[in-house]
Amino acid sequence: MPTATGVLLDPAEFDPAGFAPAGPRPADGARRPALPRAGAPPHVWLVRAQHHRAFVLGSAPDVLDAEERARAAALRVPADRECYLATHVALRLLLGAYLERPPREVPLTRVPCPSCGGPHGRPSVAGHPLHYSLSHSGSLGLLAFAATPVGVDTETVPSPAAVREASDALHPRELAELALLPAEARPPAFSRAWVRKEAYLKGLGIGLADDPASWYLGTGVEPAEPPPGWHLSDVAAPPGSTAALAWRGAPGT
Repeated sequence: MPTATGVLLDPAEFDPAGFAPAGPRPADGARRPALPRAGAPPHVWLVRAQHHRAFVLGSAPDVLDAEERARAAALRVPADRECYLATHVALRLLLGAYLERPPREVPLTRVPCPSCGGPHGRPSVAGHPLHYSLSHSGSLGLLAFAATPVGVDTETVPSPAAVREASDALHPRELAELALLPAEARPPAFSRAWVRKEAYLKGLGIGLADDPASWYLGTGVEPAEPPPGWHLSDVAAPPGSTAALAWRGAPGT
């Protein structure tokens, strides 16, 4: 379906069952996505964990590496574990398709943090310029792939109590916007602001090491103007969730 970011794709369309996870290539007839082009919007993929439960459980041992499987096993809430597995299996399958490599053999790493130089910056593929970002919350996962640094975030709309507790994460202008809204409109407005901040900070590669309240990205139905050199867009999400995407423009865009 068209979105402001290009095309929002569901892995149900790019049938994950069309892959042979342990083999060198997708099964005959499976479609490959073309690599994102420089200057073009990122490719954004929506993952509905419940839709792919059986396939994910059967594929995870062959697709995920030992670290990913250990992280999934450490999640105590079954729904969190299911969404983590679905999002990471989809990530591996799509990276394998983009790069024409067995999904499990795609070498994942992280670039140095721009704040401290530590090995916890943006996730990346070792030896390849493709950029990607992922997020998962509730039963929804979101993946973005781009030719430039990219960040994506999705969240379940929080409760009113959670909004009150997390209000210090908002910029003063965003707090003022929230105060003008009726009580029932505040949780989705807060969530819109939050996913925009997370997406942008993940695109920078610093995540929540920076203070989210430092950035004004707006609580309204349209995001505020992003920092120079960046694009910011909300992503269509199912009811009860919000999502956003930030990506660095190519030189000259």
